[in-house]
Amino acid sequence: MSLPKQVRIVEVGPRDGLQNESQPVSVDTKLALIDWLADSGLQVIESGSFVSPKWVPQMAGSRELFQRLQRRAGVTYSALTPNLRGLEDALSVGVEEVAVFAAASESFSQKNINCSIAESLERFQPLMEKARQFGVPVRGYVSTVIGCPYEGAIAPAAVASVSQALFDMGCYEVSLGDTIGVGTPATFVAMLDAVAAVVPVEKLAVHCHDTYGMAVANIYASLQQGISVVDAAVAGLGGCPYAKGATGNVATEEVVYLMHGLGIETGVDLSVLVQAGRYISESLKRPYNSRVGKALLAKAEG
Repeated sequence: MSLPKQVRIVEVGPRDGLQNESQPVSVDTKLALIDWLADSGLQVIESGSFVSPKWVPQMAGSRELFQRLQRRAGVTYSALTPNLRGLEDALSVGVEEVAVFAAASESFSQKNINCSIAESLERFQPLMEKARQFGVPVRGYVSTVIGCPYEGAIAPAAVASVSQALFDMGCYEVSLGDTIGVGTPATFVAMLDAVAAVVPVEKLAVHCHDTYGMAVANIYASLQQGISVVDAAVAGLGGCPYAKGATGNVATEEVVYLMHGLGIETGVDLSVLVQAGRYISESLKRPYNSRVGKALLAKAEG
């Protein structure tokens, strides 16, 4: 299959990336990061999460963040809302797009959100209805689409079943997440074949973690399967508290470099994105975890 001419990158660093940080990250730091990301040309930035701070302390400032956010025309600032209460909180501060999440693994669902897959999907029904009333688009995430830390390999049919349920209940797009980063191009192609049989491929996105260094290869394989939406986190931020050894999301810098090398439009200025990556890495007092970013900075400073 030919590659897409354009790819939409969904930046998840401010939410999925920062939620796993052990050190507190101030709202000011998050707002500055979001501004950098918008400066780079990213048009979808997942900026916060309306979950109980008891479970995800780093997202406790999401209400304040959305109240203070300097929204720009053409940029969607979305939030994760696991239940109706979360959606109501998000609506009260003007969130314009929300996301819900389910797992393809029963064990992961129980450990992550304390309920079965079926129960998690049921919980979303009132949320979907309210979102429809307010005209707020809902994106669906499916985690553990290749492997699970408790069950091992996940059958593509299981991923297809959950993806179809989310799509049928009204999610405009379903993002397929390799939560522990065990995928290879072959397992991605098999999984995407199964899901695309029940959900139109243009309604699918991929969300790759880079635990085994396979994320860019898996994204390239996904592009060949017709995928044109890719989730990524600046500076490779993130991880998974329920999956030992699971490193961060694929770095947005790596994804943009890949796309531009393939002649695919992203609308993103890589040099500005690298400054965003450096900013958040310095703020967190840690090495910059993007090979593309480090190489470009070294070249510029050379």
